[in-house]
Amino acid sequence: MTIFRRMLAAAALLALLSPAVPAMAQAVPAPGASKRIDAIRKAGVLRVAVLANAPWLVENTTGAGQHWSGPAWVLASAYAKRLGVKLQPVLVSHETKIPVLAANQVDISITPLAETPSREPVVDFVLYSNTSVCMFGRANDPRFARAKTVGDLNRPDVTIAYFIGGAEEGWVKRRFPKAKLLGVADSGATAPLEEIMSGRADAAPINRIPWVPMSHKVKGLAVLPRAHDCQDSTEKAQPVGMAIAKHQPVFLSWLRAVEKTMHPKLVASEHQVVEAMK
Repeated sequence: MTIFRRMLAAAALLALLSPAVPAMAQAVPAPGASKRIDAIRKAGVLRVAVLANAPWLVENTTGAGQHWSGPAWVLASAYAKRLGVKLQPVLVSHETKIPVLAANQVDISITPLAETPSREPVVDFVLYSNTSVCMFGRANDPRFARAKTVGDLNRPDVTIAYFIGGAEEGWVKRRFPKAKLLGVADSGATAPLEEIMSGRADAAPINRIPWVPMSHKVKGLAVLPRAHDCQDSTEKAQPVGMAIAKHQPVFLSWLRAVEKTMHPKLVASEHQVVEAMK
């Protein structure tokens, strides 16, 4: 069974075993219960902030077919359908994807956002996925090949490369205090692949999503955790989802209830996007 079939099976099993979400929780709150929902229905549109970030939100720029896809779009479309309104995407940047909520320029920011301590006081999250880190190296490197787990790389004779100032720098230093660390200038690549291929380093971190296309493009690489091609990694894991402005408890509760019913479909959508990256 492939990793993604396992993911789909697990999501389906979870849906069966988890307590059923009460039908009333999924129903759109009655008029007067949520000012936000009342305003959305009055306007006839659900405004959502969009900024592409595969596999969660994918933009099609070919001019043919659906412009947006991925689990974030699937979930947003379900919200709009239940509310009986149209879905209106609003393009944002990395700098504005959260401030647009406080400015009331959108109702939901559906561009994928990692839940972080700095964001929690500002917005409330509807979580549906996660991001995490893999460690990769050359399959024929004996120091990498002997490692069975990520923790096995924490040895004095193992050199681990990372981008200086990159998202993984602090994590690498905490996770591998016994290893030799090799900080390199960020080249704009997804990972310090050159250090691995040249033999200057034995291992390096990469986000679990870009690992998939890179491993199919560059032959001779191996990854940890090995199971399911690292897609179940919990290393440096962060929940991922969409966000709304604070102090909207009824709206938030309804959004989360709908996500629970949609979760298996969201897992399937993410699977389709990741498969297409190969």
